Amino acid sequence: MAELRVPDRQIHLVEEREIRRFLQERGVQYEHQPAESSQIGLSDEEVLQAHDRWLKPFMEQNGYRTTDVIRVTPETPSLSAIRDKFLREHTHSENEVRFFVEGEGLFWFHTETPEEEVFSIRCTAGDLLTVPANTKHWFDLGHAPMVCAIRIFTDRAGWVPNYTQSGIEQRYS
Repeated sequence: MAELRVPDRQIHLVEEREIRRFLQERGVQYEHQPAESSQIGLSDEEVLQAHDRWLKPFMEQNGYRTTDVIRVTPETPSLSAIRDKFLREHTHSENEVRFFVEGEGLFWFHTETPEEEVFSIRCTAGDLLTVPANTKHWFDLGHAPMVCAIRIFTDRAGWVPNYTQSGIEQRYS
């Protein structure tokens, strides 16, 4: 299950309902889908098929057209470069949608409210997160990542990161 933190306000949420409400108030969609049993050893197509019963209706309802599966492990080639790329604050021109099949990752958000709020959500297996287009965020795979996630797109071209160069991510680790 997910875990949400607002470090500057000492907020720590672990209850799904509270996390969903907090994120909804900030335009971020979160839900938890039952994760299928271990996906280790399955092909990308088999991972997608295992989640087809909720994935297809979700995509149709929200206008998404394509998916893929991303896997990152300590053995992933160029891991440090991949991790560094995700660790810099950026936006995308379309929604960034991720369903965590296995492992975990930490999404950080930087809202443009007068308080310049920064918060994180640790996503684990079964967590589905939709980061709205043009939302400032970054993603931490961790130092020894073990992540398998389904990425959901309207158009892959919209997933190109637009880096903000703010440097705010350096204050939060």
